[in-house]
Amino acid sequence: MKNLLLLFIIFLLPLSCTAQTDPKSDKEKSEMKPSKNDDGEWDLTVIDTQFDYFLNAVAKPISQYSESYLKTRNTLLASEWNSYYSSGRYRNVIESSIDYDPKEKYGLKFEYKLYQVFAYVNWKYGLRMSGLSGSDTTRY
Repeated sequence: MKNLLLLFIIFLLPLSCTAQTDPKSDKEKSEMKPSKNDDGEWDLTVIDTQFDYFLNAVAKPISQYSESYLKTRNTLLASEWNSYYSSGRYRNVIESSIDYDPKEKYGLKFEYKLYQVFAYVNWKYGLRMSGLSGSDTTRY
């Protein structure tokens, strides 16, 4: 009887440890959405420790760009990114889509940071994107 109970517990233990996923929560996780910070400005959070290094040491300074230039580039790059995501291309690099609305006024800081995300992915992973300018596509 004890052996039967032990086998039953051993059989059920792996089943109770499996992750239960909700398809809706996976969909929500797989999309990067801009959000407003406490000051009411649009903000983008990048969870990669090397991104801050890239912004401070490798990326061109924000003063090199205009908001309209960045908005135009980000519109093209977000579209290209989402195309790669939906097709499954570059799955090891692109893990989510980007919810970017070109009609929204995000501000220079947000547009700069988003553009640098694309430049960072090129710098770190070598992913070439047609919307990046020539000087942002080279490794330093």
